[in-house]
Amino acid sequence: MNPTDVFSNPFRRRDSNGERKRPTVLVKELSERDRRRMVKHFLALEPRDRLLRFGTMLPDEQVTAYVDRIDFARDNVFGVYNRLFTLVAVGHLAFAPTEPDKNAVTEKEQVAEFGVSVGKTVRGMGVGTKLFERAAIHCRNSDVDTLYMHCLSSNATMMHIAKKAGMEIHRDYGEADAYLKLPPANPTSVLQEALDEQFATLDYTLKANKRFASKWLNRLIGRKAHTD
Repeated sequence: MNPTDVFSNPFRRRDSNGERKRPTVLVKELSERDRRRMVKHFLALEPRDRLLRFGTMLPDEQVTAYVDRIDFARDNVFGVYNRLFTLVAVGHLAFAPTEPDKNAVTEKEQVAEFGVSVGKTVRGMGVGTKLFERAAIHCRNSDVDTLYMHCLSSNATMMHIAKKAGMEIHRDYGEADAYLKLPPANPTSVLQEALDEQFATLDYTLKANKRFASKWLNRLIGRKAHTD
């Protein structure tokens, strides 16, 4: 193995025996200040990954418009940052009023739909599952008991998350709809979400400060080299 491979993935960890360990994935709720990094994340997705995320091959300008339209006051967006303060995964939890239907699976006023994208550098590390779990617990604590996912049937990542969560899956014409009934909130779920966000915010702040300090130091060194 090339020694540099150990450092090529910011999430990789190894124990004392050199065995690969699954890292701790901290999921933070995103806000307006993360919008620019969200655009960079989506535009960096490979063509097939962009197709799987949006269900169609959106051009760059439409991807940017999608991010610009996200209403952070209505929906919730969650993200995972790596050690280099790069946004490597995004989960969008969108809420909508429940439509009147005698076959409706919920009597709540709202349902939620979840979409997720994970960068290729952190695949297979449970990042998508962690984003889904965070979205699910937020739904519970927001009095929403039904969480939907809609995707192409060929989206193996989403299908894996759905099956692992025990979602009921319906396939039709190359697309799949899955939904999960969630239990009501309780003190444990409320505390868990609060602690998850607190730890993720601390991690976010440390990474952001480190990134800022690194940029400032590089500029300082460059300026000094220019004057010498």
